Amino acid sequence: MHLAYPAVLAALLFATGLYGVLARRNAILVLMSVELMLNAVNLNLVAFDVWLRDTLHAGQALTLFTIAIAAAEIGIGLAIVLMVYRNRGTSDVDKLRDTAERHESGHPDDTAARPEVAA
Repeated sequence: MHLAYPAVLAALLFATGLYGVLARRNAILVLMSVELMLNAVNLNLVAFDVWLRDTLHAGQALTLFTIAIAAAEIGIGLAIVLMVYRNRGTSDVDKLRDTAERHESGHPDDTAARPEVAA
């Protein structure tokens, strides 16, 4: 098996995922792009495992762990995105810069930022 074919495919997948992370504004599309990047890494792990003829199949075992962690990550990430969408009404990453809720601390900047507190 030639190593160039899966390596080029993995590089294209990773570049597509990187573009998606950097250019997209929707949080769900950013999570999907991160999954694309993880799948590119998994493809490289399996390709190098086969190419090196590893008797322990460490690349394939690491790929299984990566898939399990990615599944947990996408489940938790999607739950966080849905809760943020419910609370804020948007999943736009640019608009979610300030995710911390402002508490009434009596600071003058807090009342200026929240007119309902000042009124």
